[in-house]
Amino acid sequence: MKEEIKCFTDLKMAMWIQAQQLQGDALHQMQSLYGQHFPIEVRHYLSQWIESQAWDAVDLDSSQDEFRAKRLLEGLVQELQKKAEHQVGEDGFLLKIKLGHYATQLKNTYDRCPMELVRCIKHILYHEQRLVREATNPSSPVGDLLDTMSQKHLQINQTFEELRLMTRDSENDLSGLSGLQHTQEYFIIQYQESVRVQAQISQLAQLSPQDQSRILREQGLQQKKASMDAWLQHEAQKLQQFRQELAEKHQKTLQLLRKQQTIILDDELIQWKRRQQLAGNGGPSEGSLDVLQSWCEKLAETIWQNRQQIRRAEHLRQQLPIPGPVENMLTELNATITDIISALVTSTFIIEKQPPQVLKTQTKFAATVRLLVGGKLNVHMNPPQVKATIISEQQAKALLKNENTRNDCSGEILNNSCHMEYHQATGTLGAHFRNMSLKRIKRSDRRGAESVTEEKFTILFESQFSVGGNELVFQVKTLSLPVVVIVHGSQDNNATATVLWDNAFAEPGRVPFVVPDKVAWPQLCEALNMKFKAEVQSNHGLSEENLVFLAQKAFSSTNVHPEDYSNMTISWSQFNRESLPGRNFTFWQWFDGVMELTKKHLKPHWNDGAILGFVNKQQAQDMLLSKPNGTFLLRFSDSEIGGVTIAWVADNTNKAGERLVWNLMPYTTKDFSIRSLADRISDLNHLLYLYPDRPKDDVFSKYYTPLLSKPVDGYVKPQIKQVVPGFATALSDQAAGSNIYMDQASSPAVCSQPPYMFPQNPDTMLDPDGDFDLDDTMDVARHVEELLRRPVDNQWMPPS
Repeated sequence: MKEEIKCFTDLKMAMWIQAQQLQGDALHQMQSLYGQHFPIEVRHYLSQWIESQAWDAVDLDSSQDEFRAKRLLEGLVQELQKKAEHQVGEDGFLLKIKLGHYATQLKNTYDRCPMELVRCIKHILYHEQRLVREATNPSSPVGDLLDTMSQKHLQINQTFEELRLMTRDSENDLSGLSGLQHTQEYFIIQYQESVRVQAQISQLAQLSPQDQSRILREQGLQQKKASMDAWLQHEAQKLQQFRQELAEKHQKTLQLLRKQQTIILDDELIQWKRRQQLAGNGGPSEGSLDVLQSWCEKLAETIWQNRQQIRRAEHLRQQLPIPGPVENMLTELNATITDIISALVTSTFIIEKQPPQVLKTQTKFAATVRLLVGGKLNVHMNPPQVKATIISEQQAKALLKNENTRNDCSGEILNNSCHMEYHQATGTLGAHFRNMSLKRIKRSDRRGAESVTEEKFTILFESQFSVGGNELVFQVKTLSLPVVVIVHGSQDNNATATVLWDNAFAEPGRVPFVVPDKVAWPQLCEALNMKFKAEVQSNHGLSEENLVFLAQKAFSSTNVHPEDYSNMTISWSQFNRESLPGRNFTFWQWFDGVMELTKKHLKPHWNDGAILGFVNKQQAQDMLLSKPNGTFLLRFSDSEIGGVTIAWVADNTNKAGERLVWNLMPYTTKDFSIRSLADRISDLNHLLYLYPDRPKDDVFSKYYTPLLSKPVDGYVKPQIKQVVPGFATALSDQAAGSNIYMDQASSPAVCSQPPYMFPQNPDTMLDPDGDFDLDDTMDVARHVEELLRRPVDNQWMPPS
């Protein structure tokens, strides 16, 4: 174990060594991660310790993890102090002082907010790893998708560089030595000189016309005035041309700026939101917002610089009005730049952590909103308040149409106001709602067959703030993903179906919360597989054969080829409104029951490939009859929600030479809470081989519960074991030679596989369908229970 830890540490150290080898822009980006909030010297001298800590295990939104963050801060300070104490010699003296200073500085900075230290270091490590990965593995084997993303990101960064150069160029045209401002100031000086000359000419006009000095002076002034007027006229034309060229440059800049913003907001941010939505169905995490925030901040910075330039150009025009098209151009530029910054601010007010989409009343829930440009626009200087309300689907539609909703809401949320907080270490501005609770809900009139678990609501987050010293005031609003409100846990199943369908099939830019009534079967297969893998927490998803089985169940079909279903569509009603033929539950309810059972009790066996699961009775019969007696398989029950049954092949004791496939009545969560699947399989000694030919102990023995043979405090602990009537002859010698009482009441029933009939003169415990009725065997259960209650001395004495 120590060797493994050492190897892991060496791997992490290699990452820091590689980080030091970054060059160019990557090195600059890495260095910019550090500062007074976390000095790079601390990262260097404590690299091994820092990278061996479980920073990701700290939930930044959980107050319960505050203690863990405090311990990490204390550990960091102690490590720094140790490092400082070990410095010796002349060279070590200054380092000793510096490290000691850093220890004190970090303690003072984060002692009252240790979570911020964790947030800061997680931020640094994430970007460090990204920079190293990009530098060392430009052609990742993940595939073309990452290559495409890298190319797209490269294009975005190149466009930002182009915008930077264009903005710098227009700034030079505006404020440089030969720029518009300098040129206009010189023009005004010359114009004032012309006015002064004209005044002198006017004064001379009052003197006698015969005054020779007047004539000479007047002639000189007239010549100077004519020369200056010609210069002014020429310079005025040049100035007007200068203004027009600058305005045209701004037009080009804003055109490229709007295009870049469209790519970031309408492509990248929308894709992030789509990933966030699919993550609600179990898809991969939507990923960090840090890259998006850096882009949005660059947009904000560039927009603001150009806005200030346009405002200064307008101020210069007002100082010296010259007739021409520039006035209209500047008016349009002002309107355009205001639209661009408004779109940026309103679009970057987003929900970083969505509220739960199945929302139970009177239950605490959390959410986090974030303003991606808050730091650059200095919104945090006057932290705005964010308010959360729940609104209906119709109210959401009216809101997006800018209709007056009169502050309507559809319920009452407690603790629904929160101030945004700025985290200097990461540069993020967000509001963390940690203790919201839906006190009550107001439902609307339902349409047709719609149930309460099909009604969608949304959490509306809204705020107001100003930027640029109250120059612009923004009212921002954002809607959560649709939520379904329930009042009882029994509604969770159907509410989850509504959420899954919406998350999987919602289209970008839809009217809230419209989804197609029918979707292609392969699309639903993708959604079901994603959900199954996430719920069961397994990389072993649904195979092609599993999906064919599900198609047969959904469409009541017997087709066995995947292509038979590739062009079929399934409706919402088929998915979770109409019951399956001959059943009292829907397709989704059956599938959800399978997921719940597998997640809670069968996950290791599913991951081992021990459960075929999606096999019907006829398929099980066809598979088992070609195998030796004692071969068995595990399949999910067709007739019961959340059930799994064992099917096995054995001789028909009433008819020589005939073999039957038998099925135990399905196990459910209730059964597995008493005795696990592995232990039940161990109990049934007539089960020998897991299909196709794996000895059962090779597959399940690692999950058997060890037997306790020694008495504890003078008592022998009773054991519950499972038997199947008619198949109990294969009990082990140990069990047969002792008075261990079997708990038959906890055993499922057994029936033969149709079309094979159950043997004549059936056991009285079997119902007319050949199923073992547990209710009819309660006398056995009570007998066992009575025996187990007897004192130990009596219980283990032979009957008299």
